[in-house]
Amino acid sequence: MLTRLGIRDVVLIDQLDLDLAPGLTVLTGETGAGKSILLDSLGLALGERAAASLLRSG
Repeated sequence: MLTRLGIRDVVLIDQLDLDLAPGLTVLTGETGAGKSILLDSLGLALGERAAASLLRSG
């Protein structure tokens, strides 16, 4: 079970640490809130290849 997700230097996110509670986690928000960024970051953590446009430079 995934209990924590840390994201660094992905698109608009400098640094983000999410603690996930047991059970179902639902991501909601308005357009542009970053839901897809979180899912893309989870994919990277699980071994997906990153598109250059997803990573922040610097």
